[in-house]
Amino acid sequence: MTWEDLDWPALDRLRAGFLDGAAARGPYWKSASDLASYDFTYGERIGWKWDQVLRELKLRGWKPNSLSVLDWGCGSGIAARRVISFFGAGQFDSLQVWDHSPAACDFAANAATQAFPGLNVSSVTPGFLASGEPVGLLLISHVLNELPPAALISLRALIARAEAVIWVEPGTHDVSRSLGALREEFMPDFRLIAPCTHQQACPVLEPGNECDWCHHFAPPPSEIFASSEWVKFGQRAGIDLRSLPYCFLALDRQRNAAAPAGLSRIIGRPEHFKPYVRVLNCDATGLAELTLLKRTDPALYKQLDRTREPLVYRWRREGTSILGVET
Repeated sequence: MTWEDLDWPALDRLRAGFLDGAAARGPYWKSASDLASYDFTYGERIGWKWDQVLRELKLRGWKPNSLSVLDWGCGSGIAARRVISFFGAGQFDSLQVWDHSPAACDFAANAATQAFPGLNVSSVTPGFLASGEPVGLLLISHVLNELPPAALISLRALIARAEAVIWVEPGTHDVSRSLGALREEFMPDFRLIAPCTHQQACPVLEPGNECDWCHHFAPPPSEIFASSEWVKFGQRAGIDLRSLPYCFLALDRQRNAAAPAGLSRIIGRPEHFKPYVRVLNCDATGLAELTLLKRTDPALYKQLDRTREPLVYRWRREGTSILGVET
C-alpha cells in the first residue's frame, strides 16, 4: 500500500461511520481495499498508541508469559502486529484473530503471516469462542463504543479465560470512564499492571471526580509533520495529527508479583505556566493536583513539557508541591 493506492472514498465512508455511530451497527468493512487503506492511515495512528502503551509496559518491567496471542475485534490486525513486533516474534508460537467481519479476519491473518512467517496464524473458530479453553495474551483495541450488550457479555467471558489482557481505547471521557468501570470488575482476579500504579479502586471514579477521566497522549513520529501525504490526510479526515489521546488497561494473573512502590502516573497532559507546571497526579493515595515551580527544578519543568515518554514518575514532594524526581 502507498499513498497513491489509497481508496479515499472508502476512508471517507469509514470516517463518517465512526463519527455518526454507524460502526456500532455491524460490520463496516466492504473489501480488502477498505482494510488496506485503513491500516495504512487510521490503523497506523492506532499503532502509535499501542507503541506508547508498550513503551510504558517496558518501563514497568512487564512482558507477557503467554506463548499465544488472541486479537479480539482485530480489524486490520494492527494491535497484534505491534505487540508481536515489540516483544519479538520468538516470544510467541501462535496468533489467533477474530472480528465480526470475515474480511477483517482474513486481512489481519494475511498481514501477520507476511510480517511473521514463522508464526502459526489462524482465525478463531466459533467453537473456541464458546468453549472454556484458556486464552493467553488477549488484545482488545478500539471496540468499546461499538459493542452491543451481548457482545460485551461475550468479551467479559473471554477475559475471564485470559492469562493477560492489554486493552487500548480512544481517550474520550465516556469511553475512558467505561473502561475504568470494567477495571473495577476485573480487579479481584487480575493484577493491575498499567496505567495504574496501585491496586486500589480507581480514584477517578470516586464521587466528585465526574469531570476527570484517565487518559494519556501518544507522540506521533516527528517525521509525519514533514510529510505532505500525512498533512493531506489529516486535513481531509479533519483530525489533528499532533493529538493522539488514548486510555488503556493492562492486566495479568500474577497476583503475588511485587509491584514497584511509590510510583505516580500523570493523567492527561501537564499544564505549563510561566512560573510553574501543574499536573493531575494519580497514585496509591488518590487523585491530586500537584505543582512544580520552575525555579525548583528547571530541568524537570522543561522535561514535563517536551518528553515523549510515558508520564510515570517517583516524585520527591511536600504536600502538593513537587520537589524533584527520585532516581
